[in-house]
Amino acid sequence: MKASTIGCASALLLLNCIGYSQNNDTAKIKEIQLNEIMVTAIRTVNGVGHLPDEKEGILYAGKKNEVVIVDSMDANKAINNTRQLLGRIPGLNIVETESAGFTANGIATRGLNPIQSIEMNTRQNGYNVSADVYGYNEAYYLPPMEAVSRIEMVRGAASLQFGSQFGGLVNYVIKNAPVNKPIEFTTSQTIGSFGMYNSFNSVGGTYGKVSYFGFIQYRNMDGYRPNSQQWQLSGFGKLQYKPSEKMNVGVEYSLLRNRIQMPGGLTDSMFNADPKGSTRARNWLRSPWNIINAYANFNPSENTTISFKTTYLFSHRSLVWRNEDGGPEALDLIDPATNAYVPREVGNEDMNSSTSELRFSHKYKLGNQNSTLAGGIRYAYAWFKRQGGGEGTTGSDFDLSITGDWGYNLDFTTTNVAPFIENIFRIGNKFTITPGLRFEYLNSTLQGYKIEDDVMLTSDQSRNRYFPLFGTGLEYKATSNTNVYANFSQAYRPIDYSQLEPIGVISRIDPNLKDAYGFNSDFGYRGTVKNYLNFDIGGFYMQYNNRIGLLLQIDSTTGEEFTIRTNIANSVHQGIESYIEFDFLKFDNPESDYGLSVFNSFAYVDAKYTSGEFKGKRVEAAAQTINRIGLTYSSKHISSTLQVNSVGDAYGDASNVKTSDDPITGYIPAYTVVDLSATYKINNYTVKAGVNNLTDKAYFTRRTDEYPGPGIIPSVGRSIYFGISAKF
Repeated sequence: MKASTIGCASALLLLNCIGYSQNNDTAKIKEIQLNEIMVTAIRTVNGVGHLPDEKEGILYAGKKNEVVIVDSMDANKAINNTRQLLGRIPGLNIVETESAGFTANGIATRGLNPIQSIEMNTRQNGYNVSADVYGYNEAYYLPPMEAVSRIEMVRGAASLQFGSQFGGLVNYVIKNAPVNKPIEFTTSQTIGSFGMYNSFNSVGGTYGKVSYFGFIQYRNMDGYRPNSQQWQLSGFGKLQYKPSEKMNVGVEYSLLRNRIQMPGGLTDSMFNADPKGSTRARNWLRSPWNIINAYANFNPSENTTISFKTTYLFSHRSLVWRNEDGGPEALDLIDPATNAYVPREVGNEDMNSSTSELRFSHKYKLGNQNSTLAGGIRYAYAWFKRQGGGEGTTGSDFDLSITGDWGYNLDFTTTNVAPFIENIFRIGNKFTITPGLRFEYLNSTLQGYKIEDDVMLTSDQSRNRYFPLFGTGLEYKATSNTNVYANFSQAYRPIDYSQLEPIGVISRIDPNLKDAYGFNSDFGYRGTVKNYLNFDIGGFYMQYNNRIGLLLQIDSTTGEEFTIRTNIANSVHQGIESYIEFDFLKFDNPESDYGLSVFNSFAYVDAKYTSGEFKGKRVEAAAQTINRIGLTYSSKHISSTLQVNSVGDAYGDASNVKTSDDPITGYIPAYTVVDLSATYKINNYTVKAGVNNLTDKAYFTRRTDEYPGPGIIPSVGRSIYFGISAKF
């Protein structure tokens, strides 16, 4: 926001500002010169905005970023409807698998892989919530959206301050304790289609120097498809102590417990015949998650901030499923010879990791301008145990017992040390340059065994990598509330555990996989005009080398098709990203208590391979166009949003085949989905209702070679929800 001098408007403030004393009934007034105050809040229009140049010791000047204020969204927060909550972010590609075997939908931008948000640096309150920052960064835990105050997203330029992922940062910020109340209780109860029931309850308050906040969420669903029931319990607790205005310390704990039945994947013909069909009734998964975080923030002076966060994650995932030899068409039937089902396959994963980040920032004078230096260091260590290929029972319940030994039993570790530094240099009052450097040290180890053709193969490997990342951001303030920005930053993505030794995957794995590397660049013009126009229009160019993906090949011995995970080639992702929101009523009358706005979030993504066998082919899962249009009406008590989501077609693998005997590869058709949500508020009560997928469109966003498939994973058809919330 524009730096401004805060004046005194009322008579009372005037007396406080200029000083007032009375002696013998004679008023004596003396003049006091006030210092300039820099306002660094998040500026938004209708709940979507941008981060300031610097916030809480982190630099955002010149970086492509968005902030979504969750409470301002008309959306189905009970099931974390991602396309409603984050759909206004241009180019956001969403893989909708939450109802089929995962605890969270995955996201990506700019044609990257959205599965479990593996191209993103996923955080909660500024710390990582994935199992391993590099070795296994899939997002299985996300906080319930009813507990989230805002979602911050920084595109590829986040690689310098947060890590080297190509997709950038997404940070879910949990609500804080109320400041002026010793206790505040909130409850929200929601019911919906397919047996959905969600209960969210939170309590928080501030008493003296101590504040606290916590929530419990329980959700149960029968599911859109048969054999897709699931329940989950999420919890969070935060305790903070503020001994002075310069310091606060605290501790947080997050948990997730769940059990999910997976209905399996479909072939193209199965999906076309019945998108609600299921061929699996014995596939189950659970993924308990535990995260403990401790932090301290210290401001020794008004120009210096120091923060420290340390996080320990201990989590687990278990899977029991019918072995997928033969794919979705291999029906899971009782064998007449044994009068029993075939034995299932069991897999287990144990995840333990610790991550500590120390950050500092300091404002200083350089010539006549204020500059800001920010830096820090991250240390992370993770241990990951993966067991799979165990022969399970012939039953149908969630039984993880096995007979005999594991098919593989592997231990992975990842050690990461990463110092980083950035500096905002201000040239005049309007132009900033923000160069930065991050240096990454990465050590990965693998120990254990796997059995192939009844032969035990042992592994004992260690690998070190060192790589610097450079970047520079530019920003020019065209007006007080608009700016032109540009950014370039290098990116790197090492091979992760799921690519080396995946669990529940029917694809073959190239033993010679290489790390991916490249860079991100973007430019644009963004800002607000009063309270009726919000816009961000820009372009991007990303180079992604050694991209890992799926190839469809023919077995020379059997003549059968199979897929293999390998380094396919280099790819280039380029295009435009545009967000425009205009409020007709605020334009006519800025002081109006009513609003009628239309928004358009649009992206064109040209993501193609530039080398190798498939040069000129489109990158798999990369839709060329993503266009979301919405209309929102708001008043003091009522708000409602109609959103139309149109996503272009994509392909399941790099060969871009439209049809195949292998359901993992093939065409992902374009689709359009309509969502309608409304909210009514009066005093401390809120009523919410809506319809998702209003037209009952049958579509899918993913073909997969692993659970919850393999094959096509259908998205959810038309569903309704209704809920009541209260705050006391």
